[in-house]
Amino acid sequence: MKLPHVDIVKYRKIWFGISALLTIPGVVGIILCMMTFGAPLKPGIDFTGGSILQYQFEKPLELDQVRHVLEEVDLHGSQVQKAFISGKEVIVMRTKAIDDEAEKKRLDTELEKQCGPFQALSVDKVTATIGPELLTNGLLALFVTLACMVAYISYRYQFDYALCAIAALFHDVIVLVGFYALFGKFMGTEVDSLFISAILTVIGFSVHDTIVVFDRIRENAKYVGAKYKDPKTGEERKRSFGDVANDSVNQTLFRSLATSLTVIFTLASLYFLGGVTTKDFVFAMLIGIISGTYSSIFNASALLAYWREIQAKRPKVIKPATA
Repeated sequence: MKLPHVDIVKYRKIWFGISALLTIPGVVGIILCMMTFGAPLKPGIDFTGGSILQYQFEKPLELDQVRHVLEEVDLHGSQVQKAFISGKEVIVMRTKAIDDEAEKKRLDTELEKQCGPFQALSVDKVTATIGPELLTNGLLALFVTLACMVAYISYRYQFDYALCAIAALFHDVIVLVGFYALFGKFMGTEVDSLFISAILTVIGFSVHDTIVVFDRIRENAKYVGAKYKDPKTGEERKRSFGDVANDSVNQTLFRSLATSLTVIFTLASLYFLGGVTTKDFVFAMLIGIISGTYSSIFNASALLAYWREIQAKRPKVIKPATA
């Protein structure tokens, strides 16, 4: 299948403008969350701690029925799962910390009223699974990873390739975090440890897709300066780095879209047909994969070509000859 030729470099202002429209509202959302929650995202139970309740009901229940009761007693964002102990179904509820005995009694009353009699197997209060120390170590690991990426891409390609790849990577992370910051501020969406997994997966996918495009640009860089006839104007001129970047992106365009669409279709099926507990994780993956595909095709290569144009326009410094 042959896709139409897309002039990436010529219309780079449009691509950069679309990226700005996606990232600026997200940055505003991050700032609002910092002002409201003291964090760039609304933290979930994994970050703030909470209570774990294991109840065994006399009759099988739907998880949505239990979630409805939890929301009625102001325990929004709770995680509800089914488990089996000695062959019997057990409802496991992970909620925010329940410190007040009256609040616990209200929950038990509503559960018995709407879901039937039950036996409380365990009620435990837990601390945050991701503490400040682990968060600090995670951020440190992220910066080390980015430094290693810059070093490796600079070694295999050139330093400006590495900078453009990291810029595209930051674009994807800001888009994903920005969307969830807005969701957290206006819709109450909380993030948990699965969201961290989604960010790491998106980082890997984005860099992989960008490297594929950059590898083709490196292969075609030998044609920079070669003469060719412009198919539109018929004028004969020398190929610029932007021409080579355009050709390289179009040569890998079908492969990039086919790979991304395969992942997107799989994630969409999981989102609409999968369980409720994984919906936020899958939706975060969808946003990240779409953003990563866009930045790899339209941002990374156009940014690299723009950088090379700036470098070419700079006057070359001629060192004086030594005696």
